[in-house]
Amino acid sequence: MLLSATSKSDADRYYNDNETHLRDELRKLDLLIARRVALLRAQRSTQQGMSAAKGIYISDAEVDRLLAEVEPPFGEFQVSSGFDDASVRLQKTIDDKLAGSAEQGVVLALPRLAALFGLSPVELQAVVICLAPELRRKYDTLYAYVQDDITRKRPSVDLVLDLTCASEEERWRRWALFSPQGTLVRQWILRAVEDPRSPSGSSGLACFLALDRRILDFLLGENTLDERLAGSVELARPSSSQELFAIDGAIRTGIVHLIRHYDSSAGFQSLTLYLYGPYGAGKRALALELCQQFQRPLLVLDLEMLRTREADATAALRVAFREGILHHAALYIEHVDALLEVEGDNVAWRTALAQCVKTFGGLTFLAGQRPWSAQGLFDTATFCTVEVPLPDVPQRQAVWTEALARLDAQADPVWACELADRFRLSPGQIRDATHRAAQLAVMRRGKPAITLADLYRAGSQVSHHKLGDLAARIKTHSSWEDLVLPINKVEQLKEICAQMAHRQRVFGEWGFHAKLLRGRGLSVLFCGASGTGKTMAAEVIAHEMRLDLYRIDLSGVVSKYIGETEKNLAKIFHEAEASNAILFFDEADALFGKRTQISDAHDRYANIETSYLLQRMEAYEGMAILATNLRDNMDEAFTRRIRFVVEFPFPDAACRQAIWQKHFPRDAPIDKDIDFEWLGRQFQITGGNIKNIVLNAAFLAAADGGVIAMEHVVRGARREFEKIGKLWDETFSHYPGA
Repeated sequence: MLLSATSKSDADRYYNDNETHLRDELRKLDLLIARRVALLRAQRSTQQGMSAAKGIYISDAEVDRLLAEVEPPFGEFQVSSGFDDASVRLQKTIDDKLAGSAEQGVVLALPRLAALFGLSPVELQAVVICLAPELRRKYDTLYAYVQDDITRKRPSVDLVLDLTCASEEERWRRWALFSPQGTLVRQWILRAVEDPRSPSGSSGLACFLALDRRILDFLLGENTLDERLAGSVELARPSSSQELFAIDGAIRTGIVHLIRHYDSSAGFQSLTLYLYGPYGAGKRALALELCQQFQRPLLVLDLEMLRTREADATAALRVAFREGILHHAALYIEHVDALLEVEGDNVAWRTALAQCVKTFGGLTFLAGQRPWSAQGLFDTATFCTVEVPLPDVPQRQAVWTEALARLDAQADPVWACELADRFRLSPGQIRDATHRAAQLAVMRRGKPAITLADLYRAGSQVSHHKLGDLAARIKTHSSWEDLVLPINKVEQLKEICAQMAHRQRVFGEWGFHAKLLRGRGLSVLFCGASGTGKTMAAEVIAHEMRLDLYRIDLSGVVSKYIGETEKNLAKIFHEAEASNAILFFDEADALFGKRTQISDAHDRYANIETSYLLQRMEAYEGMAILATNLRDNMDEAFTRRIRFVVEFPFPDAACRQAIWQKHFPRDAPIDKDIDFEWLGRQFQITGGNIKNIVLNAAFLAAADGGVIAMEHVVRGARREFEKIGKLWDETFSHYPGA
């Protein structure tokens, strides 16, 4: 609080701004300099200023002029008592006025700096000595005179000790204040600068001291973020965040109790909280709300951004943590799990982070997406990990409802329930999805209203599809009409979709989640000969559920090296958790085998790999489909752990006829004499073979007149039989119309 007008009596009682306070601090500094000058002149009573032999010197008269305002007058000094008594009296005046300023609520920069960093009176005086040349040029001359060198216009460690110490014993005790371990240098309040005129290096006493630019701005009333941190640090502001109300209240309450436990009348003791969870789960919003409760700002540091700009981990983090102290803020460091890998410079950054957290001594939030024990890097008594998980379905529904209401008043509120059940998204991702859906709507000319299809598409886009690096995404265009299966098999597939669609009602509203501690995921086994429609059935389910389908070839996942298969599967499921996708594990025969007698270690580890896959499938919240050609290779103990088993039979003649008809596009030029019934009866093959034959026939027809006829189909069938090693019966050449 600064006062616009101050009466003379008020000016005698307290400082109303930084300027009036710093004037008195400079008056006190002048007394210290005058005392030192008087002592030096007493020691060199036979000399006039600097030695004339040096050619250039500062005269005593010039120094007398610069110290003319000192009281008692400089010409009447008494080294032992005059300046000392005056300094004591002036310090008493300063202390009284500082106390008055505190009572009036006036915040002054220099006392604030001392309180934030715990500076002693001597350290604070050193700051004033280094600040003075930044405010008045006369101190360049005075410092050069006192140091007996016209080139040494900046304060040195030796000069500070000379001005603040009355005895040699005091110099010895206070020298450590300016070491690298001292607060002034460690916190970069003062910077040690080598003497450029000493190529061989300066002694510790001869080193110059410079006030850091950020500290200078702070003392002059400009408490803005350090420009070296631009783009990496920001002061977080309060907001009515969607993320916050989706966080479990028990988590917030628990952290509040923990912070209060470490709180004290003097401020926070050292406490480090590692918040981990998916993107957008509300980690930052949670930290901000906690800081608001404890009336502290939150300084947010993007560690990834800082690392790309700064090579020196210690220097970069030290500046960032010092900024937290200057703002008396808790620190929130994002993307900390980028340091969890062993390689590269991560070790150096982790070590620097631990050192800065310890030096900071306040409340620090570390944020990442992966669990982290810190492995003894921090003090275990003051380091705590807290998971911020994805919200459950009712919480997600509330977030969707609010997000849609804010974005489009015409959006159907019923959609929120369906979207919450279908997509396991964080509040931040839900917010991103609604904005993306709005963009998709605008891109449709003349149809700006958001549709449910837009929201489904946006929900898939904002999911973390790093899964695409580990699996192949299958574009799903097939529908129920494209499937040719016995009715009971189609009904079974529709039951699978129904279980996916009504999970929330059964597990949530009806309370079945309490009865099933594991196995809530939907695991499905498709078994049948190659080409019988297993992949198409997976596409139909994904299309019906409006979810992405990712195909994982298990033959490429299984490794001959022990333990590698589990690592590969762990990566897939880790990424799948955030992808809201259906997993389709093809070629499951590569992993599943008839479990009989274990003859060697490889048999035992094969069983471990299989158990691990089924365990992850049970834990996976979405749908995972396994496809195998031979069910007999499956151990019954494993199939019992799978929710659905769908057998795809070899198609009979009627089914094959329907498959032949469905594989010809509506716009394809087809000869009216093609006999689909004959094709279905004659060629005992699967739908996969039929698809290849139809495509081959189309290209044969394109090169031979442009109309697909029976002769092209039969020729295509012959090539397919040759490819798969199936005996060609010459009676096939006697097709209708031949």
